[in-house]
Amino acid sequence: MIRRVGEPVRSDINYKIRPGAYAVLFRKGALLLTHQAEPVPEYQLPGGGIDQGECPIPALHREVLEETGWRIGRLRRLGAFRRFTYMPEYKLWAEKICIVYQARPSHRLGPPTEAGHSAVWAPPEVAAKIVANPGDAYFIRKAAGLRA
Repeated sequence: MIRRVGEPVRSDINYKIRPGAYAVLFRKGALLLTHQAEPVPEYQLPGGGIDQGECPIPALHREVLEETGWRIGRLRRLGAFRRFTYMPEYKLWAEKICIVYQARPSHRLGPPTEAGHSAVWAPPEVAAKIVANPGDAYFIRKAAGLRA
């Protein structure tokens, strides 16, 4: 059973399943987040959708690089959560299956290539408070050893 977070499931909506891979990225006591400017400004764990035929780990490497400009290594799976949400950038209701890893940012190649994204470093306590969804916050607290 995968933990469900966020909004309750609505019986009047046909949700599309959207698997994704996300990372809790610590370096020198700080956590690397991505800030997405549009369609709704928010802080998130770096990561995103797993394309059809793609495996979670290559998807995670690709998404982190696009959203932060960083390469990552030393991955370890932390767990998963799911949430039911509207994705305005795709104009669809989704059941997001989010696989979360802990990894280490190894080196920065440059700025994010994903339009509207910026890399942001934050202390774990702050990161857990500013991320947009409770699943991200849960795994930040879990990886950092913070209380709920």
